[in-house]
Amino acid sequence: MAFDGIVVANIVHELKQALVGGRVSKIAQPEADEIILTIKNQKETCRLRLSANASLPLVYLTETNPLSPMTAPNFCMLLRKHIGNARILDITQPGLERVIRMELEHLDEMGDLRRKSLNVEIMGKHSNIIFCDENDTIVDSIKHVSLMVSSVREVLPGRPYFIPNTMQKQNPLTASVDDVLAALTGNQDAPSSLLKHFTGISRATAIELVERSQADPDLIACELPANVRLAIADEFCRTMDQIRSGAFTPCIAYRGEEPVEFASILLTGFSDCQVRTYLSVSEVLETYYATKSRLTRMHQKSAQLRKLVQNSIERSSKKYDLQLNQLKDTEKREKYRIYGEMLNTFGYECPPEAKSFEVINYYTNEPLTIPLDPTLSAAENAQKFYERYNKLKRTFEALGELIQETKDELEHLESVSASIDIAENDADLDEIKRELASCGYIHASGIPRGKKDNRQKSVPYHYRSSDGFDIYVGKNNFQNDELTFKFAQGNDIWMHAKKAHGSHVIIRTNGKEVPDRTYEEAGSLAAWYSQSRQAPKVEIDYIEKKHVKKPAGGKPGFVIYHTNYSLMAEPTLAYVTLVR
Repeated sequence: MAFDGIVVANIVHELKQALVGGRVSKIAQPEADEIILTIKNQKETCRLRLSANASLPLVYLTETNPLSPMTAPNFCMLLRKHIGNARILDITQPGLERVIRMELEHLDEMGDLRRKSLNVEIMGKHSNIIFCDENDTIVDSIKHVSLMVSSVREVLPGRPYFIPNTMQKQNPLTASVDDVLAALTGNQDAPSSLLKHFTGISRATAIELVERSQADPDLIACELPANVRLAIADEFCRTMDQIRSGAFTPCIAYRGEEPVEFASILLTGFSDCQVRTYLSVSEVLETYYATKSRLTRMHQKSAQLRKLVQNSIERSSKKYDLQLNQLKDTEKREKYRIYGEMLNTFGYECPPEAKSFEVINYYTNEPLTIPLDPTLSAAENAQKFYERYNKLKRTFEALGELIQETKDELEHLESVSASIDIAENDADLDEIKRELASCGYIHASGIPRGKKDNRQKSVPYHYRSSDGFDIYVGKNNFQNDELTFKFAQGNDIWMHAKKAHGSHVIIRTNGKEVPDRTYEEAGSLAAWYSQSRQAPKVEIDYIEKKHVKKPAGGKPGFVIYHTNYSLMAEPTLAYVTLVR
């Protein structure tokens, strides 16, 4: 979700409670576009992170203290000179703009009381941190912007500071129901109409407000019935009332363990996600971007491994298709055998140098025309047909085993691809590399082995059901084998998505009877950690672990079982608790 004005309002509300009245004790600049302010307030110490990064501008309270360069940058030195030990008087947001203004009071070199302001603009590539004096004249900024870069506003020392209003939008905090109704008269959909007329509203927020009103966000605003437009206007004004009163609900919508959206109002339109609320918007921002960053890094680290597996899948698929085509060609073998038999039986009647010979097929009692080579005798033609038959027969017998091997290889590679998708750290990727090395897809050199590997070990997911049962989920084929054949006991319940690659799921029974709700929750885990995750419902096989067998020579993660039970499960993590 965009870092919109509502999120900024939530941050300002939180910073006011935590920082106003406190003093700036330390100022650091760990990055070229980032400032860390350490503020002491009533024996409490807070760290405020201000980032004007073009791709990821942020403002939030944090407990982390990143390393700073040995020599402080000029902007950092300027802030230390002017606002070191300054007292924070107020923190405000003009309208619902994506701007945070910190009013500071300090003593100058002469001992006189002065006021300064630190303005943090969260505006994507135009983000900036601007330091101004009591007359709103720019003292300096973390980014300098000349008229050559922007024709709207210069951000340079000595220039007046102002917030440009290029869009001529209305402040939603002062909007009435009639103002919103007037905005919903255009030829755009309702969310776009709200975006066009009001500042500080992101598209995701506009869609959320429209969906709360039970309206279709794709319909043209002017074509909506009057009662629907009134419902949208009422919901809009109700939300603005909550923002003015500071009634925020910081939350993140998760799809599995992946954060999808965050907001400072409760998200209700993500029916396929689990929405988690937090005590502070700072915790939301730090959690959301840290998780996003981790997932991005993992995707980058696994890119080479993913490419290798995908190339192997493509090669195996081509080989499998070729083998199937060859197998289809062997279907003619019986025809050649019959040609040979018919010529051996009736060949004495065949005239010399004939190009074809018609006989009655004594298997079907129907006429059969046999094509002949006129340069060969009937017996020689029969021998030629038998040779073709025997060749195709040998090919058929050999292909049966080869096709099964290729099919097993393809399924194994697809299961490895599914394992890469759910890998969450380097240890998980190392275990997948070991599996690929054991099957000969990559060289084993450089892969950590046994006790020599001091890094974090990859462990299965551990969840707990609503009824208190422990549920374990394998992240890859090695873990699937470990869980099923070394960890699980005979009466534990084993689960797996039917006819889909995915994780083995174990319900630890400890000799107790498993309630239906735990079966359903474990089934949801098996559905989520499978290739059928996007389906609304997934069929899950389950059986006692003692009935699950490993075939001789089977690939990692491959098992066989009979007389299993089945259930339909929704792919979701909403009903279980992650233990580790």
